[in-house]
Amino acid sequence: MQRQGSFGGSAAFRIRVTGGVLLVAHLVLVAWLTLRPLDVPWVTPPNVHPLAGIRADLALGGREAARRLGEGLALLAPLGVLLPAVHGRLTVSPLASLVRTAAAGALISLGITLLQTGVPGRVADVDALLLNTAGVVLAHLAVVPAGRAWLRRREARDAREGAESGARRPVTLQEELSQGRTPTIPRVGIAP
Repeated sequence: MQRQGSFGGSAAFRIRVTGGVLLVAHLVLVAWLTLRPLDVPWVTPPNVHPLAGIRADLALGGREAARRLGEGLALLAPLGVLLPAVHGRLTVSPLASLVRTAAAGALISLGITLLQTGVPGRVADVDALLLNTAGVVLAHLAVVPAGRAWLRRREARDAREGAESGARRPVTLQEELSQGRTPTIPRVGIAP
Protein backbone atom coordinates (compact mmCIF):
# COMPACT_ATOMS: atom_id res chain seq x y z
CA MET A 1 0.00 0.00 0.00
CA GLN A 2 1.58 3.29 -1.09
CA ARG A 3 0.46 6.90 -0.81
CA GLN A 4 -0.27 8.53 -4.11
CA GLY A 5 2.51 10.92 -5.08
CA SER A 6 5.11 9.40 -2.80
CA PHE A 7 8.00 7.49 -4.22
CA GLY A 8 7.24 3.79 -4.12
CA GLY A 9 8.80 0.56 -3.08
CA SER A 10 11.29 -0.38 -0.43
CA ALA A 11 13.70 2.35 -1.59
CA ALA A 12 11.17 4.98 -0.52
CA PHE A 13 10.74 3.36 2.85
CA ARG A 14 14.50 3.21 3.36
CA ILE A 15 14.89 6.88 2.41
CA ARG A 16 12.11 7.96 4.79
CA VAL A 17 13.40 5.86 7.68
CA THR A 18 17.01 6.90 7.11
CA GLY A 19 15.91 10.54 6.86
CA GLY A 20 13.96 10.21 10.11
CA VAL A 21 16.87 8.63 11.98
CA LEU A 22 19.30 11.24 10.66
CA LEU A 23 16.85 14.04 11.51
CA VAL A 24 16.56 12.90 15.12
CA ALA A 25 20.33 12.43 15.40
CA HIS A 26 20.95 15.90 13.97
CA LEU A 27 18.45 17.55 16.31
CA VAL A 28 20.04 15.82 19.31
CA LEU A 29 23.46 17.09 18.19
CA VAL A 30 22.09 20.62 17.71
CA ALA A 31 20.48 20.54 21.16
CA TRP A 32 23.75 19.37 22.70
CA LEU A 33 25.74 22.09 20.92
CA THR A 34 23.37 24.97 21.59
CA LEU A 35 21.75 24.22 24.93
CA ARG A 36 24.77 23.35 27.08
CA PRO A 37 25.54 25.90 29.79
CA LEU A 38 28.65 27.95 29.17
CA ASP A 39 31.08 28.79 31.95
CA VAL A 40 31.89 32.40 31.09
CA PRO A 41 32.88 35.30 33.36
CA TRP A 42 30.30 37.64 31.75
CA VAL A 43 27.40 37.44 29.35
CA THR A 44 26.87 39.77 26.42
CA PRO A 45 23.44 41.37 26.06
CA PRO A 46 20.97 39.72 23.68
CA ASN A 47 21.15 40.79 20.06
CA VAL A 48 17.68 41.90 19.02
CA HIS A 49 18.74 44.16 16.14
CA PRO A 50 18.67 42.25 12.82
CA LEU A 51 22.01 42.13 10.98
CA ALA A 52 23.93 43.91 13.80
CA GLY A 53 25.78 40.71 14.74
CA ILE A 54 26.48 39.87 11.10
CA ARG A 55 27.98 43.33 10.55
CA ALA A 56 30.11 42.87 13.68
CA ASP A 57 31.29 39.48 12.38
CA LEU A 58 32.18 40.99 9.00
CA ALA A 59 34.21 43.70 10.77
CA LEU A 60 36.44 40.97 12.27
CA GLY A 61 38.05 40.21 8.93
CA GLY A 62 37.74 37.58 6.22
CA ARG A 63 38.67 34.30 7.89
CA GLU A 64 37.00 34.90 11.27
CA ALA A 65 33.89 36.35 9.61
CA ALA A 66 33.65 33.36 7.25
CA ARG A 67 34.01 30.95 10.20
CA ARG A 68 31.31 32.63 12.30
CA LEU A 69 28.87 33.09 9.43
CA GLY A 70 29.55 29.56 8.19
CA GLU A 71 28.78 28.15 11.64
CA GLY A 72 25.47 30.00 11.67
CA LEU A 73 24.56 28.78 8.19
CA ALA A 74 25.67 25.19 8.78
CA LEU A 75 24.03 24.55 12.16
CA LEU A 76 20.54 23.73 10.84
CA ALA A 77 21.36 23.37 7.13
CA PRO A 78 20.84 19.57 7.10
CA LEU A 79 17.18 20.18 7.93
CA GLY A 80 16.78 21.59 4.42
CA VAL A 81 17.35 18.07 3.08
CA LEU A 82 16.18 15.87 5.96
CA LEU A 83 12.71 17.37 6.40
CA PRO A 84 11.69 16.75 2.74
CA ALA A 85 13.25 13.26 2.89
CA VAL A 86 11.11 12.38 5.89
CA HIS A 87 8.04 13.79 4.13
CA GLY A 88 8.77 11.45 1.22
CA ARG A 89 6.86 13.08 -1.61
CA LEU A 90 8.11 13.41 -5.17
CA THR A 91 5.23 15.27 -6.74
CA VAL A 92 5.05 18.42 -4.69
CA SER A 93 5.31 22.06 -5.67
CA PRO A 94 8.96 23.15 -5.33
CA LEU A 95 7.87 26.50 -3.90
CA ALA A 96 5.52 24.90 -1.36
CA SER A 97 8.26 22.48 -0.31
CA LEU A 98 10.73 25.34 0.10
CA VAL A 99 8.28 27.44 2.11
CA ARG A 100 7.35 24.51 4.40
CA THR A 101 10.98 23.60 4.97
CA ALA A 102 12.05 27.20 5.58
CA ALA A 103 9.18 27.73 8.02
CA ALA A 104 10.05 24.55 9.91
CA GLY A 105 13.72 25.57 10.02
CA ALA A 106 12.82 29.06 11.27
CA LEU A 107 10.53 27.65 13.96
CA ILE A 108 13.18 25.19 15.15
CA SER A 109 15.76 27.99 15.24
CA LEU A 110 13.31 30.20 17.15
CA GLY A 111 12.67 27.39 19.61
CA ILE A 112 16.41 26.98 20.18
CA THR A 113 16.81 30.74 20.66
CA LEU A 114 13.97 30.84 23.19
CA LEU A 115 15.35 27.83 25.08
CA GLN A 116 18.79 29.44 25.19
CA THR A 117 17.40 32.33 27.26
CA GLY A 118 17.14 29.96 30.22
CA VAL A 119 20.60 28.42 29.81
CA PRO A 120 23.47 30.01 31.77
CA GLY A 121 25.95 31.75 29.49
CA ARG A 122 23.66 31.72 26.42
CA VAL A 123 21.83 34.72 25.01
CA ALA A 124 19.23 35.26 22.33
CA ASP A 125 20.54 36.35 18.95
CA VAL A 126 18.21 37.31 16.10
CA ASP A 127 21.07 36.98 13.60
CA ALA A 128 21.51 33.32 14.54
CA LEU A 129 17.86 32.81 13.64
CA LEU A 130 18.38 34.53 10.28
CA LEU A 131 21.56 32.58 9.49
CA ASN A 132 20.07 29.24 10.55
CA THR A 133 17.01 29.79 8.36
CA ALA A 134 19.17 30.90 5.43
CA GLY A 135 21.26 27.73 5.83
CA VAL A 136 18.12 25.57 5.70
CA VAL A 137 16.92 27.38 2.55
CA LEU A 138 20.30 27.13 0.80
CA ALA A 139 20.65 23.41 1.54
CA HIS A 140 17.11 22.80 0.34
CA LEU A 141 17.69 24.69 -2.91
CA ALA A 142 21.02 22.96 -3.53
CA VAL A 143 19.89 19.37 -3.01
CA VAL A 144 16.13 18.73 -2.92
CA PRO A 145 14.96 19.74 -6.44
CA ALA A 146 17.77 17.78 -8.10
CA GLY A 147 17.24 14.82 -5.76
CA ARG A 148 13.52 14.69 -6.43
CA ALA A 149 14.08 14.94 -10.20
CA TRP A 150 16.58 12.07 -10.03
CA LEU A 151 14.15 9.94 -7.98
CA ARG A 152 11.28 10.70 -10.39
CA ARG A 153 13.43 9.62 -13.36
CA ARG A 154 14.44 6.47 -11.48
CA GLU A 155 10.81 5.68 -10.61
CA ALA A 156 9.73 6.20 -14.24
CA ARG A 157 12.55 3.97 -15.48
CA ASP A 158 11.60 1.26 -12.99
CA ALA A 159 7.95 1.52 -14.04
CA ARG A 160 8.92 1.19 -17.73
CA GLU A 161 11.08 -1.83 -16.99
CA GLY A 162 8.28 -3.35 -14.92
CA ALA A 163 5.75 -2.81 -17.71
CA GLU A 164 8.11 -4.36 -20.26
CA SER A 165 8.69 -7.42 -18.10
CA GLY A 166 4.95 -7.79 -17.41
CA ALA A 167 5.28 -7.14 -13.70
CA ARG A 168 2.24 -5.83 -11.87
CA ARG A 169 2.57 -2.19 -10.75
CA PRO A 170 1.96 -1.34 -7.10
CA VAL A 171 -1.56 -0.27 -6.21
CA THR A 172 -1.89 3.21 -4.74
CA LEU A 173 -3.84 3.84 -1.55
CA GLN A 174 -6.49 5.77 -3.46
CA GLU A 175 -6.98 2.89 -5.91
CA GLU A 176 -7.14 0.35 -3.11
CA LEU A 177 -9.73 2.29 -1.14
CA SER A 178 -11.89 3.06 -4.18
CA GLN A 179 -14.66 0.44 -4.25
CA GLY A 180 -17.21 2.24 -6.33
CA ARG A 181 -20.09 4.47 -5.33
CA THR A 182 -21.04 4.68 -1.68
CA PRO A 183 -24.30 2.77 -1.08
CA THR A 184 -27.26 4.73 0.23
CA ILE A 185 -30.06 3.62 2.47
CA PRO A 186 -33.58 4.54 1.32
CA ARG A 187 -35.40 6.86 3.69
CA VAL A 188 -38.08 5.26 5.77
CA GLY A 189 -40.80 7.43 7.20
CA ILE A 190 -41.23 7.64 10.94
CA ALA A 191 -44.65 6.71 12.29
CA PRO A 192 -46.53 9.30 14.39
